[in-house]
Amino acid sequence: MDFPRWHRSDSGRWWRAARQWLVLALAPILAGCQAWQPPTYVPPDVAFGPPPVAMPNPVPVAVMDRDYVWNQVVDVVDDYFRISKEDRVQQVGDLLTEGRIDTYPRSASTIFEPWNKDSVTAYDRWEATLQSLRRTALVRVIPSPEGFLIDVQVYKELENLSRPETGATSYSNSGALRNDNSLKRVTNPLGGQPQTLGWIPKGRDTLLEQTILADIQSRLAGYGGPVAF
Repeated sequence: MDFPRWHRSDSGRWWRAARQWLVLALAPILAGCQAWQPPTYVPPDVAFGPPPVAMPNPVPVAVMDRDYVWNQVVDVVDDYFRISKEDRVQQVGDLLTEGRIDTYPRSASTIFEPWNKDSVTAYDRWEATLQSLRRTALVRVIPSPEGFLIDVQVYKELENLSRPETGATSYSNSGALRNDNSLKRVTNPLGGQPQTLGWIPKGRDTLLEQTILADIQSRLAGYGGPVAF
């Protein structure tokens, strides 16, 4: 029994015909995809937290009692940071001086510290869990003709280490292959501790600033004047 022979020329003609039919079938689909464009692009929300409050910074407060304003501001700031220095608003002659509050750097709260309020959103908590972050606050109480201006500045920093604390290049995994830089001489090193090269500025944390300002404004909004005894 003789079977038909398959020649190379026949296979080439079959593939060329198949490609032509495939191009003709996909042409309308490709043309439609190129012609249709979405009207607008909405980026995904990755903050996983409340939207930022539209509040000016500094925020004006219409309260003339400088001691009451100062005590409320200190009480709010103390809920987020440990205060290192206070310069109260003082009366010098006919003028009021500007008050200032400086805080100690505070390590950013992680997902395992839900009771702390310095990491506002879930994204901030996850970032602090995976990175070594800290924040520092500077608060100014500025006298104005209508009362005071409360200025809150929160700065975020990322720790700069010579190598990761965990992983193939960590101190704990000393037997792994490393690709270190030039030799760094450290005076009085602590055993088992990674060398800290400093802190990298990451800008201001505007969400935390807005949260602190909202707390201050809510407290001062209900002020009814000094209480008479």
